[in-house]
Amino acid sequence: MWEWRNIYRGLLMGASDVVPGVSGGTIAVVLGIYDRLIEAINGFFSKEWKKHLKFLLPLGLGIVTSIALLASVIEWLFEHYPGPTQFFFLGLIIGVLPYLTHKADMKNKFQAKHYILLLIGAAVVASMAIFQTSETTAMEEITLSGYLLLFFSGWIASSAMILPGISGSFILLIIGVYTTVTSGISDFRIDIIAVVGLGILLGLVSMSKIVKFFLENYTSGTFAVIIGLVIGSVFVIFPGVPESTGLLIVSIVTFLAGLLAAWLLGRVEYKD
Repeated sequence: MWEWRNIYRGLLMGASDVVPGVSGGTIAVVLGIYDRLIEAINGFFSKEWKKHLKFLLPLGLGIVTSIALLASVIEWLFEHYPGPTQFFFLGLIIGVLPYLTHKADMKNKFQAKHYILLLIGAAVVASMAIFQTSETTAMEEITLSGYLLLFFSGWIASSAMILPGISGSFILLIIGVYTTVTSGISDFRIDIIAVVGLGILLGLVSMSKIVKFFLENYTSGTFAVIIGLVIGSVFVIFPGVPESTGLLIVSIVTFLAGLLAAWLLGRVEYKD
């Protein structure tokens, strides 16, 4: 049976993927489909590919539609209301932590080594805030070396994208091609979309195999790292305390809206 509900899930994941600092993997965790996503990407290249296609195609349709239609909206929000927008995603990310710790059965299964892994995961992502850059101009004429850079940028970004807490868009920003990629999508540059898209596809496949191996063989340790990555992303996204009272109030409202969104999604998506 086709899982058409994945279209709205894909819309949410796609919207998050264009935001530097927010991970599509984190949204997959919020939606309760992270394990299933990893399984489906790996299973697509097996004899049961038709079964997994029914999961992936609606999800991919939602992601592509969201990136195409909402990229400009998200960019506009970050340009005009960066603080409140970031506080919304902060609420969304913090709101998923209770569901994530419940799924990992943290109270019963975590040992000292797992908490150490959690701290390492949090530190790795939090340290990425140091590398934030103000890259603003897109490549005008792309040479062969430029296309190679875009391909490997897509590969690295998508490898990060599938890990909760690490933003693929933020990786593109660090590498210095974020504006080129987003402008290419907005202007419907087929060459940029195709090259980056191929890199993203290969990155998703390779990283999903690694994540699947660790989920199956080191479940608690993997969840510890994932929880740490999500916690660390809070430090990357946090924009600082708003300067004006009005902006502070708006930011608190959007933060609470993010928490509410995570709670509502949790009620809908999580069955256990």
